[in-house]
Amino acid sequence: MTIPLQIPDSVIAMGVPDRAVQSDAVPWVPQGERVWFKPLRFDLANGRWINILKVTGGGRVNRHRHTGGQVLGYCLQGSWHYLEREWVARPGTFVYEPPGDVHTLVVDDAEEMITLFILDGVVQYLDDEDRVIYQDDVYTKLDRYLTFCRESGIEPVDLRY
Repeated sequence: MTIPLQIPDSVIAMGVPDRAVQSDAVPWVPQGERVWFKPLRFDLANGRWINILKVTGGGRVNRHRHTGGQVLGYCLQGSWHYLEREWVARPGTFVYEPPGDVHTLVVDDAEEMITLFILDGVVQYLDDEDRVIYQDDVYTKLDRYLTFCRESGIEPVDLRY
């Protein structure tokens, strides 16, 4: 016996509708030297953001710690590694980072690396004595995206869902 799927009216009326984001409509936002991000979602209710990270050869994301949640990554192009780990991410590599993990992302090759990341919580950038020198969360990433669009004369895509 098959039971028909019934979606309650309250979910239809108040739920978040599905979305399809065309990533080519979203600009690459500078994050650092040889590092850019392309946001795909800012989940303000849960403190989560999803972006594609691009790092060109010799680039790095400075040593940092993830607090408040896990990080999931999927390498799409190129290769990269953490200075503190033995493994190398290549196209098709899925990466899990537990809360509290500390690492430095490095791209050695002359090519560029592109990886999809799903991040929860806060990223704390650290100096050599483990002092926090800057931090990012869903709000600072959203602000950086909107500021870049405004300063570049680009109409931002609403990615708050």
